[in-house]
Amino acid sequence: MRSKSILQRSFTKRKDSMLKRMIQRGLAINAVIGLVLAFASAAVAQELKIGIQAYKGADQAIREFKDTADYLSAKLGKTFTIVPHNDKDLISAVKDGKVDFFFSNPSIYVDLNRENNAQAIATMVKLVNNKSMEHVASSILVRKDSPINSLEDFKGKDFMTRAKSSFAGWLIVQRLFLEKGIDPDRDFKSVRETKSVQHVVYAVLNGAVDGGAVIAGTLEEMAQAGTAKMEDFRVINPMQDSLPLAHSTPLYPEFPMVAAGHVPADLRDEVGRALHFMKPSDPAAVSAKIGGWARPLDYSSVAECLRRVQQGVLAKN
Repeated sequence: MRSKSILQRSFTKRKDSMLKRMIQRGLAINAVIGLVLAFASAAVAQELKIGIQAYKGADQAIREFKDTADYLSAKLGKTFTIVPHNDKDLISAVKDGKVDFFFSNPSIYVDLNRENNAQAIATMVKLVNNKSMEHVASSILVRKDSPINSLEDFKGKDFMTRAKSSFAGWLIVQRLFLEKGIDPDRDFKSVRETKSVQHVVYAVLNGAVDGGAVIAGTLEEMAQAGTAKMEDFRVINPMQDSLPLAHSTPLYPEFPMVAAGHVPADLRDEVGRALHFMKPSDPAAVSAKIGGWARPLDYSSVAECLRRVQQGVLAKN
């Protein structure tokens, strides 16, 4: 009996020891799994998406801004990716929290600033004839042989813009016409929309429409690329000011880079500082065809324009 009791105690000890080892192994495995999940979660959290308003097309947006994502990734030790969107989808992506930062026209920014507390962190600086420019305008184009010579002459004519939500391609042009006593909705035969600013230029050249509006610099950029000729067009209502590009409207602040409302202030400031230090010679600036980024300008003139044309959240304010 004594021998049997000893055997039972020995078996019990072995069983307890095995159970203890199994529990320890289980705890160790759980710890490893926890660490893996923590690292995976951290990696996902560090992937920051930049939505780009692709007014030149999605492929062009990626070509121009991929190096900006790489620049920020290298500077800040986080992973930035570019996501091109059309106007409507970009607004939805910001509201749904699907992008962390975004590059858009000033009117989209002003609306999202009021609706979602989006904050401009930098204003794009363009290099025009080696001169830094922080303002944007619109060019109203007709064919060289067009009988149209003034804004008044567009009455009863077919007009084209990339989109009626386009700030430099339509809204500031609409304001210009309204302030001259011309209501495009009432006085034009049509205002058509298309896929890109390049399509507007081609439609004017081919006679599909009588005139069109594009962001200033579009025609010069296409001429440099060999896809259009400056001499085939005329700019209606030419302006003489500090912008050395053919344009028809007053100047407004350039496109901003913006932090969505959910982005913490420290991260927002960190990205803004990195953009401000971008040099014209950096690959990111070269690819985007810009001189870099300035501190955000005052966009109140954009808000005034939106009130005048009754567009967006400011339509009734």
